[in-house]
Amino acid sequence: MTEKHIVLEEIDPAAFYGVNNGHLQMLKSLYPKLRIVARGNVIKLLGDEEQMCRFEEHAESMRKHLLRHNVIGDEDIVDLYHGDKTKADAAKGVVAYSISGRPIKSRSENQQRLIDEFERNDMLFAIGPAGTGKTYLSIALAVRALKEKTAKRIILSRPAVEAGEKLGFLPGDMKDKIDPYLQPLYDALEDMLPLARLQDMMEKHIIQIAPLAFMRGRTLSDAVVILDEAQNTTPAQMRMFLTRMGWNTKMIVTGDTSQIDLPRTQKSGLIEALYILKGVEGLGVVELTKKDIVRHRLVTRIVNAYEQHDKKNESTDKD
Repeated sequence: MTEKHIVLEEIDPAAFYGVNNGHLQMLKSLYPKLRIVARGNVIKLLGDEEQMCRFEEHAESMRKHLLRHNVIGDEDIVDLYHGDKTKADAAKGVVAYSISGRPIKSRSENQQRLIDEFERNDMLFAIGPAGTGKTYLSIALAVRALKEKTAKRIILSRPAVEAGEKLGFLPGDMKDKIDPYLQPLYDALEDMLPLARLQDMMEKHIIQIAPLAFMRGRTLSDAVVILDEAQNTTPAQMRMFLTRMGWNTKMIVTGDTSQIDLPRTQKSGLIEALYILKGVEGLGVVELTKKDIVRHRLVTRIVNAYEQHDKKNESTDKD
């Protein structure tokens, strides 16, 4: 009797087997000439060689589906068994999927421009107010590149504005000190990758999260590199970051020029870079606006209120 072992790599075996092994039971009914035994991430097959080959192809299609979409349902298993596209695979315009299977796609014209400019250029500046999805969508693009193997790693960075004495007073080691600055990046990643897989990728340095100060001296190749909150970089920091770019690398710089936390006497590296690099070939710029805000509708009202307040202050200062 022929025997074969299939190893389920890069996915959670529990998601493959289903709740109470429901998916596994379905597979057993679809392949009656096989004895299927699952242990951890290894499936042992015994029986008919022809069905065994078909099962192996089917299991690989299921594994890839889980890798792309994070979830798989009974309908998906049947579709893949018949060689058909699943509903998720047939959907258009999807960048990535959340861990619950929710499609992540553009929700405005400018968000779609962000996606298109990323595909056309090696470097992209995404500028806009809070809530426009610039960071979340950028990380989704990076996760897609990783899953499609067009990039070998993701590198995410943020400037720690208070990286001087105040940082030193925080408890813990360096990771504990910088994690509060990087939490928004962790939040987005945790929404798109199962926790066990995310932790594994971080341990293997496939996904790296670091403050901007740690970038000096590095050449970043075969990666998608994202600099978030870039309005809080100094001109020297921005110049240093942009020149880290190596072969087969894409960079996304996100920022909000209305929320600069630098001292008033300090020039923003983002504003300077947008001026100096205007018209450079291979570099795209997307400006998102209040119309692109995809958070709670109250966020739009808050942004509007602050803008009106700022305008009043500017007119008062001129007087």
